[in-house]
Amino acid sequence: MDLVLGIDGGGTGCLAAVATPAGDVLGRGRGGPANIRTDLSGSRENIVVAARLAFVDAGLDPTLFNSTDAVLGLAGANVGDYKQRLEAILPFRSSDVENDSLISLEGALGNHDGAIAALGTGTVYLSRRGSRLHALGGWGFQIGDLGSGARIGRDLLQETLLVHDGIRAGSPLAELVLDRFGRNPGDMVEFTTAAKPGDYGAFAPMVFEHAAKGDTVAKRIADRAVADVEETLAVFDLGPSERLCLLGGLSKLYAPLLSQRYRAIMHPPLQDALGGAVQMAVKKFGKAGGGHG
Repeated sequence: MDLVLGIDGGGTGCLAAVATPAGDVLGRGRGGPANIRTDLSGSRENIVVAARLAFVDAGLDPTLFNSTDAVLGLAGANVGDYKQRLEAILPFRSSDVENDSLISLEGALGNHDGAIAALGTGTVYLSRRGSRLHALGGWGFQIGDLGSGARIGRDLLQETLLVHDGIRAGSPLAELVLDRFGRNPGDMVEFTTAAKPGDYGAFAPMVFEHAAKGDTVAKRIADRAVADVEETLAVFDLGPSERLCLLGGLSKLYAPLLSQRYRAIMHPPLQDALGGAVQMAVKKFGKAGGGHG
């Protein structure tokens, strides 16, 4: 039986879908984290678990995945040699490991030209015109990811300390953050010692919420974040016939704040990233790609 697998993996977990060569999904499975840059061997095991569960969900023998072709969109595949190292140890018949932004774009745009802006804890952008891809960002909030939840949260803590020191004027949001840390800046500094991107990102929704109420500190941060997103999108120079899809946990908060130029070409994604992985597998290995002889 010829089948294809699509897999979407990131730092919080991975999803797998087994489908016919025509792209009809038969079953789905879920596994643990699959960021191959931070844990290659663990990611491999979690991917296998998700794939096995997808076959079980489809009522199929899970050992069939040894004769199944897979496209995997995984966090961490865009740096180093992690992609090649993982492909060498996966149990599937053929494995094509891509960065997770590529399957997101495939799912969101289908066959249309345009771009995605993945706006969540991190940020990454990818455009496609015909077969030409152009990726931007995704470098991590310490030195990149402008407009991301992690960067917004970090900026909020920075602004709050400036308020505490009397360098900048305060606001209700800054007072809330000071209260959150017992009005002790030392505790805020301690928080940053072990804080992960998601810990910073947890502050981002309240920034947008207070910015809508006119909070000066929140508005300063939100305006800067929107400007950062638009500055990045400008590199793509999207035309009126192209599509822009906003993805990620902050997408609904950003959508009404972008300028008319971008709102006019904004479309909801056609499918999610897992659907994109399945469609890529179909194009490469399935009916559209000719399959295996």
